[in-house]
Amino acid sequence: MVRDYLKLIACWGVLLAAGFLLSVAFNPFAFFTVVMFSTVLLVAGLIASLLILALKPLLIRYALARPNARSSHKIPTPQGGGMAVVGAALIATALTFALLPLPNELLRTFVIVAVATVILAVIGAVDDIRPLSASLRLVLQVAAVSAVVVTSGLRVLPEAVPLAVEQAILILGGVWFVNLVNFMDGLDWITVAEMVPVTAAVAVLGIAAGVPFPVILMALALCGALLGFAPFNKPVARLFLGDVGSLPIGLLVGWMLLQLAGTGALAAALLLPLYYLMDATITLLRRLARREKVWEAHRSHFYQKATDSGFSAMSVSAHVFGLNLVLAGLAAMTLVWSSGVVQVAALGLGTVLVALVLRRFSTPRPEVLR
Repeated sequence: MVRDYLKLIACWGVLLAAGFLLSVAFNPFAFFTVVMFSTVLLVAGLIASLLILALKPLLIRYALARPNARSSHKIPTPQGGGMAVVGAALIATALTFALLPLPNELLRTFVIVAVATVILAVIGAVDDIRPLSASLRLVLQVAAVSAVVVTSGLRVLPEAVPLAVEQAILILGGVWFVNLVNFMDGLDWITVAEMVPVTAAVAVLGIAAGVPFPVILMALALCGALLGFAPFNKPVARLFLGDVGSLPIGLLVGWMLLQLAGTGALAAALLLPLYYLMDATITLLRRLARREKVWEAHRSHFYQKATDSGFSAMSVSAHVFGLNLVLAGLAAMTLVWSSGVVQVAALGLGTVLVALVLRRFSTPRPEVLR
């Protein structure tokens, strides 16, 4: 694990050096921004790591996930690492805000999102220890997502769509996104492989798109916190996120993508999480068609089929990570070339690429067929 952290610190140093060279070449004053953003990443990662080390004995005692027929792990493993990830992201962001003079409106937005995030984290923590009813979870999730959507005041759809209708659609989509992030968090490193590229892309593309500064800081902080968690979740994982992590991470990332879409970059906001969207949505529709109880645990996601087909957890996560880098590149294209043709072409190509990965995941590997 120490070696993993040394690699992360080395990567941070390389990124900082690259940022320094680019800022000197194009804008010397931008170096301070590079340093600040890099520091947020590092601080969030360190806080997450320290919180994990402090909380792990309690998680082993009270939040041990035991393997069952639907799980991907084979030995009892503590869950609840999401407390450290979400806590580190919020703390690192709050510390940055404390050092920077920000308008009250931006601080108000952060407080609302932070409170909604904590509410979902509490729901997840309780559910990790003693499962709650599906109806109660849903009601509380709708309340948290509604608070974030309504107070954002963003318009994503054409003006012809009434505001109330648009907000209802966004709330429905937000609740689904929160749950699909939870559904997809069923394999070592898969949430890291998905959300690290997405949050990093939101931070980078958000600067170009004009996303509000608090959103960029939160994206960096969550990215750093996930990197701090990564060595503990590396296959074979010694710690899981748990619902206490996946639910609030879904809310935070959904809020970030909403903010990105609110700048007019709707195609980019759809491309970044496209793998999670397609895997979870196609699986849900298939289960509904089979009249299954969709709120119950299962092993029919494409990433779960991949492990049944002979892929290792590391191989699945590597596929997801590589795919997300390509999707981030397509999202960047939609910002550089804003024509409708490019938007549609990028979304189409992204959909085809994700479909190819899903097909590969559901096809048994040759060594399994023999």
